[in-house]
Amino acid sequence: MKLELDDIQRGVLSPRPSPYAATYILFRIDDRAHGRELMRRLGAVVTSAADTVSPLGETWVSAALTYHGLAALGVPPESLETFAWEFRQGMAARARALGDVGQSGPENWEAPLGTSEVHVVLVALALDSARLAAAVDRARPAYHALPGITAIWRQDCHALPTETEPFGYRDGISHPAVEGSGIPGSNTLETPIKAGEFILGYPDELGGVQTVRPEVLGRNGSYAAFRKLHQRVGAFRRYLRDNATDPADEELLAAKIMGRWRSGAPLALSPERDDPALDTDPYRNSFLYRQDDPAGFITPGGCHIRRGNPRDAAVAGVVRLHRMIRRGTVYGPPLPDGVLEDDGADRGLMFAFIGAHLGRQFEFVQSEWMNDGVFFGAGDAKDPVIGSGDGCGDFTIPRRPLRRRLQGLPRFVVTRGGEYCFLPSLSALRWLGDLED
Repeated sequence: MKLELDDIQRGVLSPRPSPYAATYILFRIDDRAHGRELMRRLGAVVTSAADTVSPLGETWVSAALTYHGLAALGVPPESLETFAWEFRQGMAARARALGDVGQSGPENWEAPLGTSEVHVVLVALALDSARLAAAVDRARPAYHALPGITAIWRQDCHALPTETEPFGYRDGISHPAVEGSGIPGSNTLETPIKAGEFILGYPDELGGVQTVRPEVLGRNGSYAAFRKLHQRVGAFRRYLRDNATDPADEELLAAKIMGRWRSGAPLALSPERDDPALDTDPYRNSFLYRQDDPAGFITPGGCHIRRGNPRDAAVAGVVRLHRMIRRGTVYGPPLPDGVLEDDGADRGLMFAFIGAHLGRQFEFVQSEWMNDGVFFGAGDAKDPVIGSGDGCGDFTIPRRPLRRRLQGLPRFVVTRGGEYCFLPSLSALRWLGDLED
């Protein structure tokens, strides 16, 4: 099966370039006619998955709509009712199921995230700030001079000089192969996943087809979960330092918690020491767990990457039903090396999780794999990196003759806000622009 790449937004299927610069801009639609005009204009600005060569290079613009945004455009109620129920509820309403409680609760989110004010999410991404500015300039006429469209929030993102995420790990390694896209996956041992797991209108792994009525609105679209995640880098460093015996042990703990060394080299391929040479190895992400490490002596079952993608683990159910396309972009200044106290600066990741099944993809992974440990026999243990820890959690590192247990895991990542969005096809953007009352 081949996908209709010229109708699918490029931001759905293309891996993030490296290095990169990006920006997220949120809009509110105050005037329906102006909102529809915005959709018409965006139809000419948004980059398609077929457009892999452009004058700006690895640069593209994506546009997404919240449930409230679709309603503000006047999409008929009978059509709105055909969207996924999680999408209709919104991320803030699903907070408890996602582990967004306490400090991460919607009552503490950055305004206007999680509110009915957010209607349109515009994302621009490029290799550097100069090309990003050109991409934003190209998109600006789409919303400029439309008084019924109000920009209400913006988050600029960028690659750190080290090309790592704020905790210091090499980022952007995993990318699933989508059947029919022609874009290779990062794990050569993973069979391409059915397109319907990520894009509406195509068969998924179970043979079903996710649809929205009318077909022109749903086909070639995707759902996305956008999240702003603040990272407590000083607290993370201090926890490693307090629980390690020496600097080498500190790096080992960091690797066991993540499942990768700081360079991005997986423990599965380099269990004893970091191997930065793997960073340029095209097969650095081609590994499995059950065959070589069923008990987690090399890669602990509760580490971050094994929870996020258990690969061939039998206890995780049908892993392919829960795969997502992940996009992470860094925001904020880096915390200087060696500093163990957070300085109050806002830093972290803007994350986008893309798929066709919000419930059994993003929500399942958050609730069952990140914030629970039953699936691999660890009770209610949470993910040591992004789990909703409260200072009482623990993390077990299998080893002989005695296992090692880290206790008192605090919350290292705090949710600052998020939205469930729909990424319409290019033809759907034009359809939305032509709506009439």
